[in-house]
Amino acid sequence: MSTGVLLAVLGAALLHGSWNAIAKAIPARLVSSALIGLVYLVVGAVGCILLPLPPREVWPYLLISAAVQTLYLVLLTAAYAKSEFGRTYPLTRGIAVLGITLVSTMFLGERMAPAQIAGVAVVAIALFALSWSPKGRSGPAGTLMAVAVGITITAYSVIDGIGVRMSGEPFGYASWLFLIQGITIPLVCFLLARDRREMLVGLREHAPMGALGGILSLAAYTIVVWAQSLAPLAVVSALRETGVLAAGVIGYFVFREPFSKWRVTATVVAVSGIVAIRLGG
Repeated sequence: MSTGVLLAVLGAALLHGSWNAIAKAIPARLVSSALIGLVYLVVGAVGCILLPLPPREVWPYLLISAAVQTLYLVLLTAAYAKSEFGRTYPLTRGIAVLGITLVSTMFLGERMAPAQIAGVAVVAIALFALSWSPKGRSGPAGTLMAVAVGITITAYSVIDGIGVRMSGEPFGYASWLFLIQGITIPLVCFLLARDRREMLVGLREHAPMGALGGILSLAAYTIVVWAQSLAPLAVVSALRETGVLAAGVIGYFVFREPFSKWRVTATVVAVSGIVAIRLGG
């Protein structure tokens, strides 16, 4: 992995932690998801006009990934409604790091240097450590939802990793993926809403914050899709999930969640894993 790709993915991690904080901050979870989806729709449509159409064999990956990512976003905002941000976010990302590493190395034939494997393992352990809090307010329901979110992240990351390499055009692939999600996410949120009139009011009320979250989310995942076309999925995943470092700071200052010595130590461990991944590559 080149230094440029490394820095880009770390930047995506920062963007990812930031938009997740915005998703947590918007109190109505379906409103949060729908606003992000509407940003996808607008930007994806522009990209589809300017960039080439993906090959026919790529479309099953696009459609399945869009469906999984729609489920992911709805589950994610539901998990944030039932659990602490500083606990849920690291747990979902830690599960994803392990899942993507196992699938990519066992079934996709990806190879990593021993130091990279060790670095991925260290990052995953640090993420799980960051999610642990003896004084946390998270219940079993929030934990189960976080696990489900981690599984969906694993699924769509692997699907997109295969699809973008088949397409040969990461930005075109990302544009069509966002366009499809821009349709499915708001539609699903609207169908799930108990009071649709109230949801429309919420869309207007939280539009600025939701638009910002959507833009950050779109930028973060576009970088990830591009990086997946150039580097092993497990390495990209481990680096991407270091957004929890930013999430921990955001959780402390914005949501007044504790940032204990335990979490500081886990953060240092995560950074050491990143260094191992870079040196191992």
